Amino acid sequence: MSKSKLPTWTEALGILVKVGCSKRVIEHCETVSKFSVRVAEAFQKKGVDIDVPLVEISGLLHDIGRSRIHTVDHGFVGGKIARSLDLPLSVVRVIERHVGGGITKEEAKRLGWANRDYLPITWEEKIVCYSDKRVEGLRIVSIEQALRKYIARLGRNHPGIDRIRELHREIVAAVGEL
Repeated sequence: MSKSKLPTWTEALGILVKVGCSKRVIEHCETVSKFSVRVAEAFQKKGVDIDVPLVEISGLLHDIGRSRIHTVDHGFVGGKIARSLDLPLSVVRVIERHVGGGITKEEAKRLGWANRDYLPITWEEKIVCYSDKRVEGLRIVSIEQALRKYIARLGRNHPGIDRIRELHREIVAAVGEL
C-alpha cells in the first residue's frame, strides 16, 4: 500500500479481515464509516472543505487495533498496525486519535504510549472520533446515550467526558444536530 494512496473500501475491508478483526468489529467499523460520511457531507453542505474519502476509509479502519486488543490501547496499537501496512499518515492519525474524546500527552504517558498528544485536530479526525462515540455496536445513538455509557465506564469527572461533550458542541455548532 502506498503511503500517499488511500485504500478503496474493498481493500480496507480486506485489511480488517487480514489483520484478524472479528465480524462484529468490522460491522461496527462499517457503521461508523457510513455515519462519518453523513457528518462529513453535512460539513460540505455548509461550505467546509472536507476530505470525504479520507473520512470514509479512516472510519472503516478506525478500530483496526481491536484485532489485537480491546482496551483503550486499541487506538495506539491500531496506529502501529496501520504504519506497518504503510497506510497514509492521515489515516494513521485518525486511528490513533479516535479513542474517547482523544488522549492527552499526560494520559498517553500514563498508558505507556509514545509521548505525544492523541487529540483529534483536523475536522476529518474529529468527525471519525465523534461518529465512533455516536455508534454503539451497530446502532447510531444520541450523544446523551453515548455519554451515559462513557460516564458509567470512566466516571462522571473523567476529563474524556468533557472532551466528548466539547467535540459534540463543536460539530453541532458547525453543522447542526445530526
